[in-house]
Amino acid sequence: MGFMVFFSSADSLLVRLLPNRRSTAGKMNRRNFLVKFFLGGIVLAFLDAFWFEKYIIDWNEFDISNDSGRFGNSASSEIHSKSDSPKKYSKSGRSGTTIKLIHLSDLHIGSIKSFHESLAQRINEERPDALLVTGDSVDRTRDIPVLDSFLAMVDTDIPKFAILGNVDYEGDVDFDKLRRTYEKHNGKLLVNQNHRLQVGNRFLNIVGVDDFLCGYPDFVLATEGLDMDRDTVVLNHCPAYRDEIDTLNAKLGRSIKLILSGHTHGGQITFFGKPIFTPYGSADYEKGWYKNEHSQLYVSRGIGTRVLPFRFGSRAEAIIFHV
Repeated sequence: MGFMVFFSSADSLLVRLLPNRRSTAGKMNRRNFLVKFFLGGIVLAFLDAFWFEKYIIDWNEFDISNDSGRFGNSASSEIHSKSDSPKKYSKSGRSGTTIKLIHLSDLHIGSIKSFHESLAQRINEERPDALLVTGDSVDRTRDIPVLDSFLAMVDTDIPKFAILGNVDYEGDVDFDKLRRTYEKHNGKLLVNQNHRLQVGNRFLNIVGVDDFLCGYPDFVLATEGLDMDRDTVVLNHCPAYRDEIDTLNAKLGRSIKLILSGHTHGGQITFFGKPIFTPYGSADYEKGWYKNEHSQLYVSRGIGTRVLPFRFGSRAEAIIFHV
């Protein structure tokens, strides 16, 4: 009888304790889930910042061939593709009615990585009429041989036009060596200079201005001798100098087909679409399209990084334009 009372009491005690154990186990499971979720989020953010946004280049494609005259705030540049693979395009420059350009900016190239090889391969597959590089190709003179290796991967018969950026100056880069490197690969370094690009029976003015922060940009000198009634593309590293270009053009009563800039890296690190910091020389420009009655500006997020070796909310970018 005593044994039965003992087991009955023990049974009652277990019944009272079991819910607490289940509750504790439930709390532990929730806690483990939250910890794993948090750690997983950190790992994904790390992969995104240090790999995906930095090395998986975002290719954007725009047709501005029908934009003419005054642009206004409502001017449109239709997006024809935003893809990670080459797209067959009926009006591709070399075989059609438009001039096809590829824009790279802020390479900050210090070593050849697999994504540089993929980038060069994509450029070759796209077969542009010109490759445009808007400054900050290298951080120092010792990186020029690396740039040379990258340019060697791009077809020689693709003309290349480049300008200087603030980092080219700040790194005390040997400009003569940089110029010779571009020339070796069918390229030109334009410093307040221009080139008349002919594609079939069409002509396009390519204008390169010196860096706004560290150089001596002179748009009037850069456009000397050009017929500005022709379509003109201006390479201008710091977007802040766009305002000066617009002021000069307003006085002359002319408009610019396209201004291409970089410098901002799209903020490089952004949260909810807002950059923590944009460098001096960015003015109110961050990334993408900016249009007014005198010009339309596209600010590239660029390819490389500087200071901090990662991107967040600002994926590396290359752009195709049909002009």
